[in-house]
Amino acid sequence: MSRLSPRPRIVALDVVRGFALCGILVANVRPIATTVGLLPPDGAPPTTADLWLGLLVDHRFFPIFSLLFGMGFWLLYESAGTRVVLVRRLLALLVLGLAHRLLWDGDILAIYAVAGLVVLLPSTWLPRRVVAVLSAAALGLALFLGGGILVVPGLFLLGSALVRYGVADRLESSALVPAVVGGVALVPAVVLGYLQASDARFFTSAGLATAVVYVCLFLVLLRGPLRGFLHALFAPLGRMALTNYLTATVLVLAVRPLVGGTAEDWSAATVLGIAAGVVAVQWVWSTLWLRRFRQGPVEYVWRLATYPKRARQGIDRSHERSGEGVAAERVPGSGPDDPGSRRR
Repeated sequence: MSRLSPRPRIVALDVVRGFALCGILVANVRPIATTVGLLPPDGAPPTTADLWLGLLVDHRFFPIFSLLFGMGFWLLYESAGTRVVLVRRLLALLVLGLAHRLLWDGDILAIYAVAGLVVLLPSTWLPRRVVAVLSAAALGLALFLGGGILVVPGLFLLGSALVRYGVADRLESSALVPAVVGGVALVPAVVLGYLQASDARFFTSAGLATAVVYVCLFLVLLRGPLRGFLHALFAPLGRMALTNYLTATVLVLAVRPLVGGTAEDWSAATVLGIAAGVVAVQWVWSTLWLRRFRQGPVEYVWRLATYPKRARQGIDRSHERSGEGVAAERVPGSGPDDPGSRRR
């Protein structure tokens, strides 16, 4: 399994991850400010702005990170060549997630770690075609059972299968394929998004379809004149996604007293303003940090737990092509989201 000559880092994954990090933060601002993973419906009808947030943001970015997590997992295994490394990495993520829950119980890192141990680790013994079939079956079952957090295993397996079929290496090779896939996904994304307003059963499927559109859109843009701008804007955030995901909680809790009121009553403009401020701070420190270091501080701690000896010696950079960052919008529970609530 171990590669003799490491391939370059897949920057497209960093860009998509950084973009998704911004959407995740918008979705999580209110829940973080209340320190819970689920905001119960208050009985008041949602505003037009909140309806648009539900259509464009809620449950649209969490699937992207689940997919990227599965891709990064196989890329790590491909470079490490041993499952011991995978176990150490997932256990370290579990510790980070449990610690994060002391600040906000909407954390999803611990769930990712457990799902990785239960689903991704055993999948390394299976042929790629079996993993692909299992991913489709798991996603179908999850949607049948109500969606929500249940889609994580299927997306993990799908991400792993995509890498094993060579898709990760061809992400930026052509704009035609993502343009076609994104165009096809746009139709169900619009239809299901319309239906979710009146029927929560369509919430998860609408989120998955919209996530496909977002990813394909960015892959197309990365083949055009905006490539340099997108790299500069989103790649630093994506490379330090784990650090930024965790510190976003601290920053939102820090500004909560300054904003005042209750988070449930914050307007969409307030939520977007807080998210924009946090992202701006994180972009500045990510850019400055990465000028001197290869990875973010929390990413380094995670690497230290994964490669105790190699991390201290600063060698074995082959796994860097995975981007290794992980962050996620918390989607509590396993049932469909209530359109009258602010579930993330």
